[in-house]
Amino acid sequence: MENQKLGRQTFQPGSPPVIIGHGSAAGNKERTGPLSGCFDHTSADDAFGCKTYEQAESAMQGLALDAALKRAGLHTCDLDFLLAGDLLNQCIGSGYAARAADVPFFGLYGACSTMGESLALAALLLSGGYGAYAAAVTSSHFCSAERQYRTPLEYGSQRTPTAQWTATAAGAVIVTNEPRPGPRVMRVTVGRVKDKGITDANNMGAAMAPAAYETLKAHFEDTGLSPADYDLIATGDLGKLGHEIVTDLFDRDGVKLPNYTDCGLILFDRDAQDVHAGASGCGCSASVLCGHLLPGLLAGRWKKILFCPTGALHSPTATMQGESIPGVCHALALEA
Repeated sequence: MENQKLGRQTFQPGSPPVIIGHGSAAGNKERTGPLSGCFDHTSADDAFGCKTYEQAESAMQGLALDAALKRAGLHTCDLDFLLAGDLLNQCIGSGYAARAADVPFFGLYGACSTMGESLALAALLLSGGYGAYAAAVTSSHFCSAERQYRTPLEYGSQRTPTAQWTATAAGAVIVTNEPRPGPRVMRVTVGRVKDKGITDANNMGAAMAPAAYETLKAHFEDTGLSPADYDLIATGDLGKLGHEIVTDLFDRDGVKLPNYTDCGLILFDRDAQDVHAGASGCGCSASVLCGHLLPGLLAGRWKKILFCPTGALHSPTATMQGESIPGVCHALALEA
């Protein structure tokens, strides 16, 4: 079967690429949360043996990639592409991590949607016949993100109820177009940037929720599928408020989402860990995918998952200039 474009935004590979390896790394708060024991590597002090938090983020990417390659039975030299991104300026977490890989590299920025962006592009590249193996890697770190987007930790500012906790975590997947067993990337719906005028940088869920709603709606319209066709629909990093907004928007359309959750609600225990509205950061959906969702597909817990990471495309400069916060969301249909 040939590659197809369905509707305006959805792409269906003729031979769906296969995820043959996954790996994850996470910090102390993540390893003591609901997904304790799901990660390949953890660090009790969030430093991962490094001098700075930015270096720790690169270290997490390296650990996650090594674990994914080991599961795939490959080495970095086998990769045709490395697609990676993070939240830092110039994607330094990914760029410095890629130094050790010595692989053709695409540095990506999709904010917290980067795991979806990297995996989608890897799948489309391979389905186009441009290589046999690709790695998609994403990370974030609470301390480096706070320093860049808000205030350094030493400032001790109070967090609002709508604020989310940036995950200290990384995830990596290995994708191939060869006929091997594993979860397949059946369809990719590429999101469009949506902006509903939210200006509060401490309310990422509300800023990103419209993009998640629009991408999910486009996916169902393009494919003719419904929410009931998936065992699980998981958006990324919307947290409690964003999850409620998406649910409400579909309720207004008369559409129920009985199998809908959010990675920002899965990673932490909101009651016990004081993370306010939940988790955020592109390491959140990356680590939930690699530590929870993909193992669930392999174990038969689910057969079909719609994985939809979301991202807030803003910067401190734009926020201080009074700009609103655009959002984007990419959806990937994964099948065991």
